[in-house]
Amino acid sequence: MEDLAHRSGATVRTIRAYQDRGLLPRSERRGRANVYGEAHLARLHQIAGLLDRGYTLASIKELLDAWDAGRGLGGVLGLVAEVDGPWTDERAERITRVALHERFGDAQDDEAVTEAVRLGVLVAVPDAPDEFLVPSPRELAVAAELHLAGVPLPAISGHLRELRTHVEHIAARFLDFTTEHVFHQFFDHPPTDEEAAEAAALVRRLRPLAQQTVDAELARAMRELATRYLRHRLGGDAGDEPPVDPAGDAAVVGPVDLPPPRPLPAASHTPDSASQPGHQPLQLPARTLEAVRELVGAEHVAAFVAAAAEREVQARTMDALLPRD
Repeated sequence: MEDLAHRSGATVRTIRAYQDRGLLPRSERRGRANVYGEAHLARLHQIAGLLDRGYTLASIKELLDAWDAGRGLGGVLGLVAEVDGPWTDERAERITRVALHERFGDAQDDEAVTEAVRLGVLVAVPDAPDEFLVPSPRELAVAAELHLAGVPLPAISGHLRELRTHVEHIAARFLDFTTEHVFHQFFDHPPTDEEAAEAAALVRRLRPLAQQTVDAELARAMRELATRYLRHRLGGDAGDEPPVDPAGDAAVVGPVDLPPPRPLPAASHTPDSASQPGHQPLQLPARTLEAVRELVGAEHVAAFVAAAAEREVQARTMDALLPRD
């Protein structure tokens, strides 16, 4: 048993527990020795692999009993391997702590690194304390871009936690949906090798559908909500439902004197423009005004807002003229 434990990586106590549960056959008695063979070693490797994939000992015993009864286990293990395989074409990369700090603008925040490890964005490398494994380089790249754009690292971590809650809900619904309509036929009884192989082929076919659907719907939602958000921020249609402002400062506004939409003004905005004929005062969020000032300069704020409003009016006019199905 000690030799088996050494070769398999399991402990003697674990091997005894597996034998007591009926997961591992008893040894062969030869004289005064208990002898274990390659079959015992293979069974321990199978159990370890299934445990790594999240199976309980009770479910593993059912699978192994089915195999021992001659119903086969190869197809089931193939299905398990297919489901447990990569669901993305990304390849993990390594990054040093120095390179990580440089990528985030020399922001040497050890607490943020610890949080990234907790979230699995970074994985510590045991034999290299100053290196990390990056399971999703795209996700790390997004975090770096957001941080360089001005988003604090704690805010990025909090957003990722919230996002994961929603994404896991979507994944669970997709699994329920496909199980109800596609995979139920394989799970109401122990599947044969042929059925398990068919289910594995279906997993390969359906694997990309969840991401493709989410990508398409996210693109649609971002376009609609971003347009509505910008319209609201620029003082557009008052009938639009204002987007939720996480910062809670939607009530903070600043004045802009909006010139008449036609013709578009070429002159710059002046402090006394409210007294000029054809001008009307307009309240806009302070953050919006600041963003527009940074984009076009303080002297062009009124012209930019007027142009944006005029373009929206023209777009709606064109939409109204288009024939409806």
